[in-house]
Amino acid sequence: MNDHKKHKAPFIVLGIILLLCFVINISLGSVSIPFTDTMKIIFGTEATNNSWQYIIWNYRVPKAFAAILIGSGLSLSGLLMQTLFRNPLAGPFVLGISSGASLGAAILIMGSSLLGSLFSLSFINDISLAIASSIGSFLVLFAVVIVAARVKDTMALLIIGLMFGSITGALVSVLSYFTNAEKLQQYIYWSFGSVGNLTWNQLLMLLIIIFVGTLISILCIKPLNAFLLGENYARSLGVNLKNSRFFIIIATGLLAGGITAFAGPIAFIGLAVPHLTRQIFNTTDHRILLPAVLIYGAILMLLCDTIAQMPNSSSVLPINAITSIIGAPVVIWLLLRKRKMIF
Repeated sequence: MNDHKKHKAPFIVLGIILLLCFVINISLGSVSIPFTDTMKIIFGTEATNNSWQYIIWNYRVPKAFAAILIGSGLSLSGLLMQTLFRNPLAGPFVLGISSGASLGAAILIMGSSLLGSLFSLSFINDISLAIASSIGSFLVLFAVVIVAARVKDTMALLIIGLMFGSITGALVSVLSYFTNAEKLQQYIYWSFGSVGNLTWNQLLMLLIIIFVGTLISILCIKPLNAFLLGENYARSLGVNLKNSRFFIIIATGLLAGGITAFAGPIAFIGLAVPHLTRQIFNTTDHRILLPAVLIYGAILMLLCDTIAQMPNSSSVLPINAITSIIGAPVVIWLLLRKRKMIF
């Protein structure tokens, strides 16, 4: 009980920071909107300019919610993978699920060079990309689940997941070689990642996917804590290793695959946030870590998106570049300061 009280203050602070980051994110953008008018629109009163209301509710608020969902989902999937494989370098994409989503998008965008007019560029839009990416990630997830049922060694599963990623990456390279410059550029643009292209309906679908993945993760808290001390210890506690591993993989597949399908591959967040959270809370208990990474991931993603959109400028930087440039030095600094990695 005392342990939960000790972590109450950091949770309150993180909650306040999350709220502030959300307000800052929707207050800044290519169009300069006074802060007072932004708050009026959010609380349902009329602003001095009707177009500002459209910008807030149809672009900035959905983008901010997308950043929260994406940051939370990637952070949680990274935590699951680092715990399952007991590897601090494991991230949400080590099983090749993100690569499968990338392959699905690549086939849709660049496939016409090999498969003719069936994949005409005119049929490519955000929804078709999300569907193609979802199919790609689901197929790789299905293959990983089949392999997981036959492989007893968790580290062997990690290597097999990396091999799936290599295979799909090679297929994307083949498609890139044969495609024309226009389609290659479109695929590269998709691979930069984005949180600003989702409609409210797409956000609802993403919310459902992340909710299911999070719910499965919550049900796996006991096995996750047991995995930290090794598979033999987990088995001695009565944990069914095969079933637990299966559900952890399914949760990761839903989170990482769903986010990649809707927002493209976004680097760093899933790898770094679990480490940053452990440094702050100084614990390996997943009852604390699981909700903490959800909040911390949302905060970091909102901050990165705020920087990426370059306030009062029409330019938007690739979100992948910002997540790595901002986040990687922070992790290096923390690890050098702590001199050890809590795991």
